[in-house]
Amino acid sequence: MHAPIQNSEVAALHESPVLPQIEFSSVTKTYGKVTAVRDLSMTVSRGEFLTILGPSGSGKTTTLMLLAGFEAPTAGDILIAGRSVAAVPSYRRDQGIVFQSYALFPHLTVTRNLEFPLEMRGINTAERTTRVRRMLERVHLSDLGGRMPSQLSGGQQQRVALARALIADPPFLLLDEPLGALDRNLREQMQIEMKSLHKEFGITTVCVTHDQEEALTLSDRIVVMRAGRIEQTDSPEALYDRPATRFVAKFLGEANIFENHNFKIESEAEQPSGTVAMIRPERICIVATDAGKRGDGDLRQFVTGIVDDMIYAGPLRKYHVRVGSSVFIVREHVAARQPIFRPGDGVCLNWLRSDIRFVAT
Repeated sequence: MHAPIQNSEVAALHESPVLPQIEFSSVTKTYGKVTAVRDLSMTVSRGEFLTILGPSGSGKTTTLMLLAGFEAPTAGDILIAGRSVAAVPSYRRDQGIVFQSYALFPHLTVTRNLEFPLEMRGINTAERTTRVRRMLERVHLSDLGGRMPSQLSGGQQQRVALARALIADPPFLLLDEPLGALDRNLREQMQIEMKSLHKEFGITTVCVTHDQEEALTLSDRIVVMRAGRIEQTDSPEALYDRPATRFVAKFLGEANIFENHNFKIESEAEQPSGTVAMIRPERICIVATDAGKRGDGDLRQFVTGIVDDMIYAGPLRKYHVRVGSSVFIVREHVAARQPIFRPGDGVCLNWLRSDIRFVAT
């Protein structure tokens, strides 16, 4: 039998300002001949919201399952508050988990769902009642405690799942595609709610998702995975603005990669070997070919092209502009008295030379 994490170790998770809350040390996980996670090392600091982002098959879900204790590493170690838990099963780890399916008990009311983890920890009835009442108030479900999960909307079920994960005050929270089952508008509302809950509780959180917008909105740091390895780890702003590789640039948002272009790239920095130039679509300005130069024209590069397509998306217009044999994506916010270009129109594209980035191939 493995010993559960002791109270002193739980306190260390909450209070240690030095030790990382969570540490992966050269972790590898194989299934037969398939390596799902390869030599993965990373840390999560106390109170941090870390998101693991990647496409299907990148190893992100396996990484979360290893941390949750549902899988054991083939090699390497996982430490919580400095203590190895690689061989500790999930039911002996003090953690909160929210799954994409919510995993609420269908035969229990909302109140009983929230009481369950408190009962498992031996908390008395009076304290359970107080905690449940406060938590229901916090997630705006005070009037729904007597309902069954099947009587709730998707957003309400999501709130119950989060409340149940948080109510026992675990030292860290694991989120597995937590908003994947919601429609876009509700997903955006829940992103705001989750960000507010994280700020209020200050709980160390590890989230797995394939949704780039969700990762950018919620995270203090993002780990981008590819083929079982970490491609890049950084803040949302740094990852988006300064991607290290072509894969990160293309996966995290849209990127114009300069290939097969018929002009020389002008940049403030010299291009390192083994890299290609890129620029984000919103960094490119699109104007009529006879438009005058901007006041900062001396800092810009100008090229001409032909509009292939214009896509209207509410607050944005997206243009596909052919320049020689290359097609550039341009994204601009819709504004009053803004010129609208149609397929076949000749246009001038321009961008600040300082907005050019070089990414490894």
